[in-house]
Amino acid sequence: MMSALQLLPELWLQVFSFLSWRDKLSVRCTCTHFRHLLDKTRPLWRGFSVVLQNFPRYNRSFWRSLAQRHVGRVSLRSGKRKHLKQLSTWLPAIDTLRLDDWREESVDELKLFLQLKRLSVTSCSIQLKRMDFLFSLSHQLTQLSLCNVQLTCSAPHLLAAISKLTRLTSLRLHHDGSLRIPTLSGVLTHLPELTHLSCTMITYKTLPHDYFSPAHLTGGADLKLSNLQLLNYDAIVTQEVLQPLSNLSNLSVFHLYSVPGPTCHLQTWLTSLQQLRSLSVHGGHPLGVYADCLPSSLVSLTLCLDLQPEDLHVVSLRAPHLEHLHLEPWSSSSNLVRLLPQMFPHLRTLRIRHHHVSDADFLSLQQLRRLDTLEVLDSFHRPDPQDPSWVVYGPSPRLLKLTSDLQERTNHRVRVITSSHRDPLTCDCV
Repeated sequence: MMSALQLLPELWLQVFSFLSWRDKLSVRCTCTHFRHLLDKTRPLWRGFSVVLQNFPRYNRSFWRSLAQRHVGRVSLRSGKRKHLKQLSTWLPAIDTLRLDDWREESVDELKLFLQLKRLSVTSCSIQLKRMDFLFSLSHQLTQLSLCNVQLTCSAPHLLAAISKLTRLTSLRLHHDGSLRIPTLSGVLTHLPELTHLSCTMITYKTLPHDYFSPAHLTGGADLKLSNLQLLNYDAIVTQEVLQPLSNLSNLSVFHLYSVPGPTCHLQTWLTSLQQLRSLSVHGGHPLGVYADCLPSSLVSLTLCLDLQPEDLHVVSLRAPHLEHLHLEPWSSSSNLVRLLPQMFPHLRTLRIRHHHVSDADFLSLQQLRRLDTLEVLDSFHRPDPQDPSWVVYGPSPRLLKLTSDLQERTNHRVRVITSSHRDPLTCDCV
């Protein structure tokens, strides 16, 4: 058998480039030669992220291996300030950092990371006393996520600190409703580059007319905001409130109540934002209430709500050029999947659940001539019908067979995904 040393390193690196992160980590454990090749080749680890917890178990060899791979994305769980100091010593070039369940009152050590651009702080078990740590990051942060963080400061103090981040392009501000934000006007005034905004919208009242209106926008100028995500939404809006959002192309709404109120406020959003290209709706009123208001410009649609086949027919008429569809109806989807090839012939990507879909309906997706990606969202199964508590999180033999048959019938044009990887900055709220 040919020794691994007899092949040129360039050939091995080409082979390694096709491996998943997990497989690369397994290969580097097989021998010193492979570990050296993998750790010394930075492009192989581009985009790699690591989760760190329980720091005493990490020795110098561990830290050295991360440093050699130039790891730039780190998720730190149950961390303290001393851990940030140690992290900055070994991995000073981190550009993405998530602090999950932070255990101290301040995070001033973030100033040690001079190349930090993306920061996420989630589910702190101890209240943060000050937000001044953001000041040292004002000229470098481009993405900030604050999710379920306990704060002792007031909403105005928080917004004032965020307003210092003038290079910010993405902001996530999620809370349990205790943070009362009467308007976003002040923040938007100081964040001219902001294109993505995700925030909790528990207000129980009508939004003021200047809620999305920066103070300096006059004479018909518009926000750069193109992606808006609203969590626990229950607010009332008027067309005047939405006028500054003329550049908005992506809207996601997660409703607060599964049982909606008497008025569907989403109708106002849709009739006011006829330029939308992507819409995601979770909960709220049944689709039939506002299907007639969908913009014809839509190319991407996510529906996780109550809907009927006749509602999808209206959608197909309102959005005839739909290319991306994520379908999770609250009721069984068995009678919906078979309709998709006729209603949405231009689909390129599709996300569905398959447990209640017949084999024939699943394989009918081969009729979608432009489909290139199918994601199955419920890739788990119970091997023993007598033991429902035994759940295997992976594709069942049936799903594997269906996947193989579909790929064979489409000449392997369709890529089927049964597991997905989350962005390290993505919080659990969405």
